[in-house]
Amino acid sequence: MSNWQPSQINYTPFFVRAYPKRSSAPFAATSPRCSRPACLIQCILVSYWEDKVVLVTGGSSGLGRTIAEAFAGAGAKLVIAGLEDEAVRQAAAQIEAAGREALGIQADITRQEDVERLFREALARFARLDVLVNNAGRSMRGKVLETTPEQFRDLMELNLIAVVRCTRAAVPHLLPQRGHVVNIGSLAAKSAARWVGAYPATKHALAAYSQQLRLELGPEGLHVLLVCPGPIQREAERLYPLEGVEEIPERARRPGAGVRLRAISPQWLARAILDAAERRRAELVIPGRARLLFALAQLWPTLGDWLVLRKT
Repeated sequence: MSNWQPSQINYTPFFVRAYPKRSSAPFAATSPRCSRPACLIQCILVSYWEDKVVLVTGGSSGLGRTIAEAFAGAGAKLVIAGLEDEAVRQAAAQIEAAGREALGIQADITRQEDVERLFREALARFARLDVLVNNAGRSMRGKVLETTPEQFRDLMELNLIAVVRCTRAAVPHLLPQRGHVVNIGSLAAKSAARWVGAYPATKHALAAYSQQLRLELGPEGLHVLLVCPGPIQREAERLYPLEGVEEIPERARRPGAGVRLRAISPQWLARAILDAAERRRAELVIPGRARLLFALAQLWPTLGDWLVLRKT
C-alpha cells in the first residue's frame, strides 16, 4: 500500500519552478500568489494539465500510482485502471479525498472486452480523454534458453499487446485534443541484459511500436512519449511476485537485474514524465548518460555487449 499523502505532491512544469494555480488546493505548490504581469503569465502557463483527463493503466500501485498522483497534483482528472478492484477504488478514493476527480476501474487489459468496458466507463464519466499512460506491465527473470515460448507469449501479451489494445481504443479520443500516449518502457527497451528472460524482447517491441505511432500519427497531432528508466526505488512490495528468480545469480534478482545504476525516485520520475509530455518529447531516457551506451551499441555491437557485461 502506498505511503502517499496529498501534501507530498508538488508538480511544477519545466518552465515554472514554483508557482501554483490555486494556492489553496490540496496538491498545490506553496509559493505565494503575485499580481505582477510575469506572475500572471506563469499562472496561465502552470495550468497545462488542469482539467485534462488522464487514464493510467496499472495505476493502483507502484510507479503507476505515483504517476497518477503527479497528474492529480497538476490538476488533471484521473481514471485509474488495474487488476485488483479494491486497490483501484482505494487509489481513486484517496485522490478524490484530496480534492481531485478520479475514477477507479477494475480491468484486465489483456482482454479485449475489458479494454472496451474500461474506455466506455471512462468516457461516460468524463466525456473526453487527453492522456493515456500505458504503465501496466511485468518484469521477469530467467536464462534466455530456459524461458519457454509460452512465457515469451504471456509477457508479450501484457507488455505489448495490451498496450496495442488500449492505444487503439484511446487514439480516436486523443486526436481531437492533440493528446498524449505515454508508454512506460525500460532501459531494456534499448539494450538487452542477462537473466531477464523475455522482458527485453517485449520492451524492444514497445519501443518499435512507439516509433510507428509517432511516424504515422504524429503529423495528425498525437504526441507519443516512450519512457525508458533504469531501476526504480520501491516503497512497497511488488503487487505480484517476480517470476523466474530461482536459477539466476543473486545480484540479478535485485531491481534492474543487478545493473549498477542508482535507483530512481518514483516521485522524481513522475515529475520528469509530466515535463517531457508537456514538452511533447519523443523519448525520456533516465539516466541520460545511458544514451551514449545505446549509440555505441548500435555502431559497435561488440563494444556495446562488453559495456553491458561490465554494468551487470
